[in-house]
Amino acid sequence: MAPPAAPALPGAIVWVRRSAEYRALSRQAYTLAAAHLRDTVPTLGDATWGVILDADETVLDNSEYERRRALLDSAYTEASWAEWVNEAAAPAVPGAVTFTRTVHALGGRVVIVTNRADVLCGPTRANLDRLGVDPDLVLCQRPGEGDKNPRFRRVQEGTASPDLPALTVVEWLGDNIQDFPGLTQAMRGDAAAYAPFGHAFFVIPNPMYGSWQRNEKP
Repeated sequence: MAPPAAPALPGAIVWVRRSAEYRALSRQAYTLAAAHLRDTVPTLGDATWGVILDADETVLDNSEYERRRALLDSAYTEASWAEWVNEAAAPAVPGAVTFTRTVHALGGRVVIVTNRADVLCGPTRANLDRLGVDPDLVLCQRPGEGDKNPRFRRVQEGTASPDLPALTVVEWLGDNIQDFPGLTQAMRGDAAAYAPFGHAFFVIPNPMYGSWQRNEKP
């Protein structure tokens, strides 16, 4: 008897892993963000400035984890996620490494604010280091702090780390609307809320998962 066929991968995972469009869109977002920085930095004077990036599906590509779970016909679990993170094997999202190097070359700071649990910060930093990403600070999620906004404020106020001064945050980059200050899926019908995108906010495509999955059907 032939072994059972492996389950088909969801189209979203296939798109991220195989399509030219995903690579083009990711690079496009990072290229536009870099161009905006080059235009903006000369206007900042002596301000100490930086950018804030999410980690997963913004800098780190976890589509291999998603592929493994899909082939097991199983959803996310904390244990499987921790095992994946501890491998420190996620490749870079296209365009991410070059962008972080551009920030440093222009004199800015790179801060990564991620909802990876604080106990997973060590292997997360190791993964970033392996890719050639050198963040000035990585802020993981402390227990009960899934909302990123308090961490954003600490970066801006200079209380996030004794090694990092208060920053004028010029850009935020993420794959989830909640990676941007003050925003949630509730903004969908508010045209004015989209004004910062393409200027201070830049979205990396991620059709695999996100806060959008909890939206009610139209």
